[in-house]
Amino acid sequence: MALAPSRQWSLVARPQGEPQPSDVRLDEVDVPDPGPGEVRVRNTWLSVDPYMRGRMDDRPSYVPPFRLEEPMTGGAVGVVELVGDGVEGVAEGDCVLHDRGWRERAVLRADAVRVVDADLAPAQAYLGVLGTTGLTAWVGVLDVAQMREGDVVLVSGAAGAVGSVAGQVARLKGASAVVGTAGGEEKVRWLLDDAGFTRAGDHRSASPADLLRDLLPDGADVYFDNVGGPTLEAALPRMRDHGRVALCGAISGYNATSAPPGPRTLGLAIGKRLRLEGFIVTDHLDRTEEFTREMAGWIARGDVVYRETATEGVESAFDAFRGVLSGANTGKMLVRLDPDL
Repeated sequence: MALAPSRQWSLVARPQGEPQPSDVRLDEVDVPDPGPGEVRVRNTWLSVDPYMRGRMDDRPSYVPPFRLEEPMTGGAVGVVELVGDGVEGVAEGDCVLHDRGWRERAVLRADAVRVVDADLAPAQAYLGVLGTTGLTAWVGVLDVAQMREGDVVLVSGAAGAVGSVAGQVARLKGASAVVGTAGGEEKVRWLLDDAGFTRAGDHRSASPADLLRDLLPDGADVYFDNVGGPTLEAALPRMRDHGRVALCGAISGYNATSAPPGPRTLGLAIGKRLRLEGFIVTDHLDRTEEFTREMAGWIARGDVVYRETATEGVESAFDAFRGVLSGANTGKMLVRLDPDL
């Protein structure tokens, strides 16, 4: 058996508020050859995502919490180094997508990896615009919010990985206006100049109520919510009658040490006959094939643009994760493990 060196991040303490370096540990390990039905993968890109913050807490959720003193997991793409006996459909050299991130190498069952076409798009795109990130945006706009041609669509966290795609899906599907909020003037400029948003504003420059009053003088039909908290509270009064709110995330409260108060404007949902629906992308995986086909076409034609913010080396993964929680990224936050990519 030939062991291969790897480094991997383990959770060693439950964070209280913002995750701290003392909550995690970077370990050096040896990874064995794959057994029957297994493959060994050398990761080239890791994904760090806001939902991972919830997995650091020991509480019931839609995804199990990380276990203490065990490696954390998350999306990754990599190259198959070795293939065990009896494996079909996966070969050495294949580019694969899997969920054993936060490490340099992993041994997985062959049926737990998905071979992806790195000629169709860069491999890391399958962690972002062509992966569950893009699928989240696509189903959130089309299936959950049921956006219709001519709708005015509001997106919070609009320069993030999901929000930036959600706004572009809405534009391509015929929204009359796509309005976004983001943190910082540089992000606002990118939304307006490159991503095709109609209007955008810096949520750091004004209160949520004042900002949305300026951006949506005539209201919105759809709100794609990535941040929750005060922005959700301010958005409900701006919704038109029979508006739809897709509740995708609430990153403004992920590091809170106590439950944040609910929106004081929630009562408006009754008179406005609003529909607020939370959703999880794993409930919509049956839409993956149609999504991939449409999104790949948009990217090839230049109809959808995307940004990536990448750090270098597995040792940077925890800082990258803390960065995504504080809004340090534009587009998808990634960790690059192969310096030649």
